[in-house]
Amino acid sequence: MSRRYLRVLLATAVVSLVPNGADAQSAKLHWLAGCWERRSGATLITEQWTNPRGGMMLGTGQTTRADSTIEYEQLRIFDRTGQTVYGAMPSGQPPAEFVATNVTDSLVVFSNPAHDFPQRVIYRRRGNDSLLARIEGMRAGQLRGVDFPYNRVACTK
Repeated sequence: MSRRYLRVLLATAVVSLVPNGADAQSAKLHWLAGCWERRSGATLITEQWTNPRGGMMLGTGQTTRADSTIEYEQLRIFDRTGQTVYGAMPSGQPPAEFVATNVTDSLVVFSNPAHDFPQRVIYRRRGNDSLLARIEGMRAGQLRGVDFPYNRVACTK
């Protein structure tokens, strides 16, 4: 193996370890990783997010009542050309994407003004074990919103 080949190989390895701007954005969302739930009577709403890795976080959501699944969705937060994007595939609906307009170490706001409802998806960290998720937007000319206060729980197998 030539020295030049080794230098190129080493340089490639070092560059791959340095996060680009978008990876740095999704890395700020490490506080979202884990398992979250909200209980209200017989209704249980859960969300689970992986740690940021490779410019992406994967998530799932499920709402159950007693022994029945009422709603579910597959989620991902990913980096696309310098932007952080929230992609949702809710049960029985077409996929939708929202672009981050604000990313901090305790808040992320995703927006898609062209989407029917919601037009914004918001996650706000409230301490280490509490999270407020919110969907909001215009419906019939009125600003509407739905809050989902979650508590962190142990992830089950």
